[in-house]
Formats: sequence, structure tokens, C-alpha cells
Amino acid sequence: MPDELPYRNGQSSDKHGEITSLLHELEESKGPGSGSAGSGDLEADSILLNLKQHTRSSEGAESLSTPKSICTLSRFGLDLSPSATAREALKCLANILLLEMKTRQIFVDYGYPSKAAERLKSDNRDDELLATRILFLCTYDTTLDFNPLFDGNSLAESMCIILERHAKRYAGSRYTSTSIDSMALCETLKLLFNLTQHYPDQGPKLSHCLTSLLEIIEKIHIPSPPLQQPLTYLINALLNLDFAYVYDDPLSGASVENFRSHVSRLVSILDQAVRQYQDEELERLAPPLLALLRKIFQLAPLNIQDLVKLRLLPSDLDRAKPLGKSDTLSSALLRLSTSPVAPNLRQSISSMMFELSDQDAASFVRNVGYGYASGFLMSHGISVPEDILDAVHSGESESEPKRSQSTGETFTTIHGKDINPITGQRRDMEPTDTLPPMTDDEREREAERLFVLFERLRATGVMDVQNPVDQAIQGGRFEELG
Repeated sequence: MPDELPYRNGQSSDKHGEITSLLHELEESKGPGSGSAGSGDLEADSILLNLKQHTRSSEGAESLSTPKSICTLSRFGLDLSPSATAREALKCLANILLLEMKTRQIFVDYGYPSKAAERLKSDNRDDELLATRILFLCTYDTTLDFNPLFDGNSLAESMCIILERHAKRYAGSRYTSTSIDSMALCETLKLLFNLTQHYPDQGPKLSHCLTSLLEIIEKIHIPSPPLQQPLTYLINALLNLDFAYVYDDPLSGASVENFRSHVSRLVSILDQAVRQYQDEELERLAPPLLALLRKIFQLAPLNIQDLVKLRLLPSDLDRAKPLGKSDTLSSALLRLSTSPVAPNLRQSISSMMFELSDQDAASFVRNVGYGYASGFLMSHGISVPEDILDAVHSGESESEPKRSQSTGETFTTIHGKDINPITGQRRDMEPTDTLPPMTDDEREREAERLFVLFERLRATGVMDVQNPVDQAIQGGRFEELG
């Protein structure tokens, strides 16, 4: 690969010449090995500050994307002991790797990822930020195998120690997160997620990070609106980890209290999110949070599962209206489960509600109403027991509550109160029809009007429909009025 890049005009020629001159001056400076830990080379610092200005635009990064440039910056950044000079070189390098994807493989080919992994052992937020960002970028568009970094450079152990330090800072009663702390945490969490995603065999080592991650979620300030970084990165980082490491004995008092605390925190975040975001935003932001809640629910002991159901399924108060009409969290979730602009969110919410209903169709219909349950059940090929369909089709005329043949539970009653199986509303709370019953003449005129409307619709050719009046006649359900 050539070290010189062609330029397009006089301005880029000047910029390219300036960058080349700065790189030459950097190579002629004292270089790696001259500074002690924490100190730097003032001459090199000045050169690197000037170079960094060029790495903030694609034009400058292109001129610095040669193998020679990457090698020089890597030497100053990672062959030096941790110092101000090394950090300036790593800032330049990280910017170039971000803007020019091809440079990531150059960095890998020179063998520097192992030194970046070693840099994670430095107890310094700048070193953490820069090393994790560089390693994160190397998870894309390179042939880098991270397994040797786990085995030879203690990558998992370093990640766990870093997150433990963050957890201790958040546990401090007077701690206020600084910009550099937040940025370093975000980069570490992004790297952790990619490692768990691409290297599942290393999951047991990385799962030791779980305790620290959950402690941070417990203590971190929830912004408004809530699903912002680093909270979103925390949620993502938790998704692929093995929670058995934290909830080893789910029946122990400590584990039960952990479950309760973590569930309450996540439900609170979800509640704030559905109230502060539009459907389109929730489609992008909320599915990982729902997936995490579902994961914890599946591991939780029965009393904690009951707590989740209490927080997320419709309550008796919700049933004073048709489900989805109140201002509670469960109603908001049900409304979102039918949002036309959020297909992934719809799927996540309906799947969660089905799991909260013990994955039983009868319980699902009883909990959310057939109106919300039917689409999910049909799309997943889950058969609905015939007695449920009978209850749904019988509608208002059904006086005796039906029981599911599969579970023996009453699915048209909640706590002894009759409910409408379609809307989920309590029967005694439904509005009373105060209109007088239709006379025979009114019924006949309504039937004629309906017949005409369907004939007109069929004549348009837009829909192939059968007139319900014809269906009634053919089915022997039409009575001639004398």
C-alpha cells in the first residue's frame, strides 16, 4: 500500500503537505521510551495537537490513513507508557480509525490490538476511553480474533475491574458523573456488548461484570427522557450475559431482594419511557429494555414473577374502562401493542404479555382481552380453545362465565367479576343502553339499508363481499315479517 495519497486540488495539496511534515517531525522527536509514566514529550505533544486538528475531518483523516501514519501513531500511543503524549497519539489514532475504515485492518496487521488490551489495565479514564474505543472499532471491518486477547491479555478481567471502579463511583453518595467518566463508561459498555455478541464462548468470563452493571443501574441518575446513554448502553450490555451468576440461588433472601430491586428499577424506567417518547422513538429505543425485563422475569422466583405481573398486566382499576383506555402503564403498553408505526415494539410487548400470562392462550385472553390477544395468537399459530371463541362470539348474551377446558380457569371473570372477553372491561362498568328497543318496522328498514349498502360495495369491485342479508337467508336465519 503506498504511503503517499493523491490529492485533488491546491487546498488538499497544502493540507497533505502539512500532515506529511508533521509526521516527519513526530518521527524525529524523542519518540517512544523517552517519557516516564504520567509525563510526556513536550515537542511530541505539540506536534500531536496539530495533527489532531487534521483528524477531525474526513479530508485530514484520509491523508493520515497510510500504513506509515498508523504505525507511527500506534507506536507513540501504545509503545509508550501511559502518558499525556501517548494519549494525544491515541486520540489521533481513534479519530482516524473512526473516519477511515480501511485503517482498522492496518492497525490489526501491525499487531497493536494486544497492546490496546494491555492499556485497559491502566487506572485512568482517558486510557479506558481511548483503548475501549479503538478495540470497539476493531470489532468492525477487520479480521481481528479477540480470543487471544481474552487468553493472553486478560481482556475480560480488565473489563470487569473497569466496571467495578465505575460501580464504586456511582455508589458514592456525593458522586456526580463527569463528562469523561460518562464517555469512558459508554465506550466500555459498547465494547462489552459487541464482545458478548460475537464471542459467546467468552460469556462466562464476561458475566462477572453483571454485579457491577446492575449496581450502576440501581444508582445512576435516570435522565428525562430516560432512554439515553449511558443507560441504553447499560441495558444492551446486560442482554447477552448469564444472570445465573447474580441470581445463583433465586430462593435465597439476597437474590429475592435483588430481583425485586432490579425489576422495580427497570419497570420505573419503562413507565417513564412510554410517557415521554413518541411511538416511532419507542420502536427504536424500547425493545432492548423489554427483552431485559422478559429475561429477568423468566429467571425470577414465583413471588417476583407475581410482582412483575402486578406492575405490567391490567389491574381491576383498568377494567373500569375497555382495556387500553386508562392512563396506567399497562394501558399504555396495550395501546403500543397495536401501534401501526412500531412493528418490533408491537411484537416485543405482545410476547411479554403472553409470557406474563404463563404462555397460555386462555390466560392471555383473560388478561388483555381478545381484541389485543387475537392478532398475536393467530400470527404465531397458537390455537384458541373453542370455549374461548364461543364466549367471544356469544358476546353480550352470555350470562354464565365460561371456564377454559385446558386450565380449568374462568376466563370471562376477574376476581369474581364478569368481564367482556373482547374489551376486558368489567360487565358492571359497561355503559347501559338507554335507547328503547327497535320495533319490527325499524329492524326491517335497517335490514334493507344494510342490504343496499353491501350491494353497492360489491358493485364497485373493490372488495368481494357476500351480503350478510343473503347469508342470513341462505342460513335459514331470515324471518319474514307479516
